[in-house]
Amino acid sequence: MKIEEEIKQLKFINAHQKAVINLLYTASWMQYKQQEIFKPFNITAQQFNIMRILRGQHPKSTSATEIKSRMLDKNSDVSRLLDRLHAKGIITKKTCEKDKRSADVSLSEKGLVLLREIDKKQNQIDQILLLTDEEALQLSAMLDKSRG
Repeated sequence: MKIEEEIKQLKFINAHQKAVINLLYTASWMQYKQQEIFKPFNITAQQFNIMRILRGQHPKSTSATEIKSRMLDKNSDVSRLLDRLHAKGIITKKTCEKDKRSADVSLSEKGLVLLREIDKKQNQIDQILLLTDEEALQLSAMLDKSRG
């Protein structure tokens, strides 16, 4: 459905305004769709992002500061998210030997098993935008260009 129909706005100041509004609307729509996928696993998209970051480091641990720097949502409260994942047994936290104020974080076995279950839904996650591989690459290139 076209953005004009989705938000019931027929006119835009210019093509750039339309593109920005369309991008913001689509990003919000995608977050909602992803949350529907993660809901049965009792995690949020931000928690999933942390789990993917930690899987990339596995079996090594990493700091909350490093996780924060790699998050898709830079406004996430990483400490709160880590506490929730820890309470669910998805991650382990150990006091950092070099800096006692910091913690080393890694995925637990339960977290790895959960990621393997979510991996079974990866095609559903990947196909949210209904694009071909070529279109997805083109969109990604345009978004990269947009960030300069």
